[in-house]
Order: sequence, then structure tokens, then C-alpha cells
Amino acid sequence: MAILEILEFPDPRLRTKAKPVAEVDDSIRTLAGDMLETMYQAPGIGLAASQVNVHQRVIVVDVSEEQDDPHVFINPEIELLGEEILYPEGCLSVPGYYEEVTRHNHIRVSALNTEGERFTLEAKDLFAICIQHECDHLDGKLFVDYLSTLKRNRIRKKLEKAHREAG
Repeated sequence: MAILEILEFPDPRLRTKAKPVAEVDDSIRTLAGDMLETMYQAPGIGLAASQVNVHQRVIVVDVSEEQDDPHVFINPEIELLGEEILYPEGCLSVPGYYEEVTRHNHIRVSALNTEGERFTLEAKDLFAICIQHECDHLDGKLFVDYLSTLKRNRIRKKLEKAHREAG
């Protein structure tokens, strides 16, 4: 297992659309394990492969308080159910910022597991929101894209300044 580098907004690589995983093999299983370790260390509740500069359709999620309920979704497909709600979101790629985003509070997701087997599950509330957020990453979309241009630009400028000062 390894801790991977998490790309930070406004890194243009975060805008790359991820490609479907053709075959679930040891490299994908290793990636999923490394992503979980990276997510827990960060600490976060979700991580998309796009955030660690691997542009394949893989996300990991664990919304449990104890960090003991990991989920791996390979080639996830979402069906939106339930109603739209406003929920405060943050992102490991946009550190230190939290803003309300409109998401569905209930979804059905179909994906492959680390054995390459298809499964479907329904997710509600934070679990559903987190899956939607991570799937956005696979399409090159960040939660800041749901914000006004003014807010997004303000966050971009502050993070660019922080990167310059850290570098």
C-alpha cells in the first residue's frame, strides 16, 4: 500500500475525463487499496482515481465514523432517486473550503467490485452525496463548479497563493 499525491484545484489534470476500466486486475486492486489508504490518511470520506492523477473510473468511499466500512466502485453508474437537498461539501482537492451544493439524497449505483463482479446498491444521505461527488471527479467536475463564478475564482486565487507560498 502507498499514500498517493492528491492533486489540488486548480490543477488542470483534475479536469481530465476518466476512462472506463477495461479489466479488473491486480493493478486496479492495488490502486483501490492505495486510494483507501490515501483517503483515510488525508483524512477524507471519498476519493476518485482522477484526484490521484489516475484517469480510470474508480472511486472509494467510507462515510463511517470508525473508518471501517470501505466501498470500492469501479465503472460506477448512478441513477438519481429521491429529492434534491442542499448539503455542505468539502473536497480533498479543494482543501479548507466547504460550500453548500445541491445533490440528490437517494441514488442507486451500479458498479464492479474488486473481483470484477457487478453489483447494485442504493445509497441515501451522506453516502449518496459522497458517491455523486466522487463520480463528478471522474467526469472532470469539481464541487466548486456548482458555485458562483465569483466564489470559485476567490477559492482558486487563495489556493494558487497558498501553492506559491508553499512551493
